[in-house]
Amino acid sequence: MEKAPDAVIGLIRALGTAVGFPEGVPNFQPRDVRISERAPILRAAREGEGLELVDRRWSWPGPTGKPVFNFRGEGRRFAPEERCVIIADGFYEFTSPEDPKAKKKDRWLFEWPGQPWFGIAGIVREDARVGEAFTLLTCPPGPDVAPYHNRQIVLLSPADCLAWLDPQSDAARFTQPLSEGTLTVKRA
Repeated sequence: MEKAPDAVIGLIRALGTAVGFPEGVPNFQPRDVRISERAPILRAAREGEGLELVDRRWSWPGPTGKPVFNFRGEGRRFAPEERCVIIADGFYEFTSPEDPKAKKKDRWLFEWPGQPWFGIAGIVREDARVGEAFTLLTCPPGPDVAPYHNRQIVLLSPADCLAWLDPQSDAARFTQPLSEGTLTVKRA
């Protein structure tokens, strides 16, 4: 996320909906967000109408202690109060390095041209060890992601962010890959 809090708030308000800050305006720096770090998420307001922006941890510990940072989305139902949107302007996938002597994986940045920001569908859960945390939903890979990974995160246009958070919407509508040519990719 390369946008500061004021920019994110402006983007959300541009959708024509009210946004509140029950815990104060999140103070986050534009940065790459890593598993177990905190990041801003958008969700339906817990009280009243509209949306709220809060800061939560990415991942909760699974039964083996490993972080649950991705969660298979297709074929499942998600209660409206579980749903959240992670605001992004790009995401990474990692592949085995082309150089067999390299110690780090190759990192690929995916962006959605024409969208200054987009959402990633997620869910929020309470965990006794870390408090409330979120995870990213995944679906089968679309043609843009398939050469890099066997799954992809569920991406939402700005308008679909509101639809995902609508309690009347069916999760199955969103847990699908984007069509070919929607995303660009470059080595990062």
